Amino acid sequence: MKLASFGVATNTTAFPFHFPIIQRNHQVWRSNSGIFSEALLADTVVSAKERSRRKNRSFSSTPSPPPAPVSPSSDKELAGGMGWKKLSSKELGITTTMISKPTRLVLNGLKKNGYQVYLVGGCVRDLILKRAPKDFDVITSANLYQVMRTFSRCEIIGRRFPICHVHVDECIIEVSSFKTSERGSKNELPYPFKKPPKCDELDFLRWKNCVKRDFTINGLMFDPYSHLVYDYIGGLADIKKAKVRTVIPSRTSFQDDCARILRGIRIAARLDFKFTKETALAIRDFANTVLRLDKSRLHMEVNYMLSYGSAESSLRLLWKLGLLEILLPIQAAYFVRQGFRRRDERSNMLLSLFSNLDILLAPNRPCHSCLWAGLLAFHHALDSEPREPLVVAAFALAVHNGGNLPEAIAISKGITHCYDSSYPEILPPHEERVDHDLVNKVLDFASAVRSSLSMMQDENYISQAMSEYADAPYSNLALISWQVFLKVCDMFGCSTIPMKSGFVPKRGSKIYYDKLIEGDLAEVRHVFARVVFDTVYPPNT
Repeated sequence: MKLASFGVATNTTAFPFHFPIIQRNHQVWRSNSGIFSEALLADTVVSAKERSRRKNRSFSSTPSPPPAPVSPSSDKELAGGMGWKKLSSKELGITTTMISKPTRLVLNGLKKNGYQVYLVGGCVRDLILKRAPKDFDVITSANLYQVMRTFSRCEIIGRRFPICHVHVDECIIEVSSFKTSERGSKNELPYPFKKPPKCDELDFLRWKNCVKRDFTINGLMFDPYSHLVYDYIGGLADIKKAKVRTVIPSRTSFQDDCARILRGIRIAARLDFKFTKETALAIRDFANTVLRLDKSRLHMEVNYMLSYGSAESSLRLLWKLGLLEILLPIQAAYFVRQGFRRRDERSNMLLSLFSNLDILLAPNRPCHSCLWAGLLAFHHALDSEPREPLVVAAFALAVHNGGNLPEAIAISKGITHCYDSSYPEILPPHEERVDHDLVNKVLDFASAVRSSLSMMQDENYISQAMSEYADAPYSNLALISWQVFLKVCDMFGCSTIPMKSGFVPKRGSKIYYDKLIEGDLAEVRHVFARVVFDTVYPPNT
C-alpha cells in the first residue's frame, strides 16, 4: 500500500511530500511570578495592593459585582478619541475582487433594489490586513422581510437578534438590518448620546451600529460601491497598533456579554494582536463568568480557536489570561506539571502538536472538531504514560491505514529520521524488539488513548484535574460533545486488530478541506497522522 509522507525517512516506503515547520513569532508576556500568581500583563502596571486583592479573590462561578463603570464624558471619548473618518478603500488596498463571489451576489442584489448595503465587522478588518476573512457579514437598510423578498433562498433565524441567512450555492451569507438593530433593547446605545452636529442621517445610522459592537477593530464599515471605509470608533488606529480594545469600558463590556472574552481571545490569537491594559485586566477578572454560557456555545468558541489555524496561540493566550484552567482543566494541569509559566516563550509537546496542526489549517481551511479532540486525547495518554517513538509512529500509521498493524509496524521500523528527544512524553527507544511485542505495545497505547478520550467526557475526572492546586478555579466543563466523542471513537477505532472492514485509506498528500471540515474519517485520520509525525519526527532535523 502506498502511503503519503509524514515528513520522515524510512527504508521501506518512499514518502513523496515534506512540510517544513513554519517559524512563528508569538507576542507573549514574560513573567517571573508563580504559576497561579497574578502576573503583570503586557504593558500593565498593577500595584502590590491590587495584586494581593486579585490573588485572594473568590473563584466561584459568579464574580463579585464590579464597580459601576464611569460614563465617558463625550462621544469622542467613547470612540477612542479618534474622531470620525471616511477612508478610501483603494488607499487601504481593498478591492472588490477580495470579496467572495457569493457575497458580491448578495450585495448586488440588495443594491439593485435600491437599498444601502455595507460589509461590516471582522471581514472589513481582515480585508485591511490582507487576510482571507472567515466569512462576510452584510448590513443593509432593507428590513429582513425585504431581504427575503430579494432572494429566493433566504430564511430569518434568531429571536433576540434576528438576521437573514441567504443561501448562494453552498455558502451562507449573513445579512442583518439597520432597522432590526434600531428596534434593539430599551438602552439603544451603551450611553445616552445626542446626534453630533453636522451629521447626516446615514452617518448617524452607521455610527449607532458601530458603537454597539464588541471591539473597535470590529467596528468598521465598508461601502464597496462608494469605495469608502467608515471608521467612527478608532478601529483603524487600533489595527495599526495591533491592539484589541473594547468599544465601551472593558469591565462593562464583559459584564454585559461574557462571550466577548472568548471572542477577543480568538481574534487576538488569530491576528497576533495584544490586548490593551484595561481589556487584559478585565478578562482576568471576569474569566470565570464564561461558565455562564451554554456548553454548546463554549464548544463553538473553542472550536473556532483550535480549528482555524491559530490553535497554538489560542492555547497560549487562554493560559496567560486564566481561561485554560476553566475551559480545558486537564491541559492546564499538564502546563502546571511542566512548570509552564504564564509568559513562557518555550514550547512543549501539546503546543507543538497544535503548532503543526496550524500549519495545515487556515480561516478558510478549517478542520472538524474531532481532530483537535483526538489530538487532546492522544497527548493526554502520552502524558499519563510516556511511550517509545516507534510505538507512537506505529499507532499513527495504524490510525491512517485503517488498522493494518503489520503494515504499520513494518513501515515504522524502517524510519531513519531522528525523533525529538526533548519531550518527556517520548521515552528513549529500546533495542530492536520482535513484532509481536510491538503489536501489544501499540494496542496498549491505543487502549490508553481511548481511555483518555473517555476521561475528557467525565465531569468528575475533569473537576479533579486541578484539585491539588489551591488557587485554581473549579471547573468540571466537559467540552467534547457526545457526537464529537463518537466521531473520535471512529477515528481511533481503526487502530485495533482486525482491520476495519471496507475502510479505504487516503492516498496522496493533498488535503481536501471540504471533506476535513465535514469529518470525513479518511481525511481526518490522514491529517492526524501527519501532525503526529511532524511533532515526533520534526522534518527540519
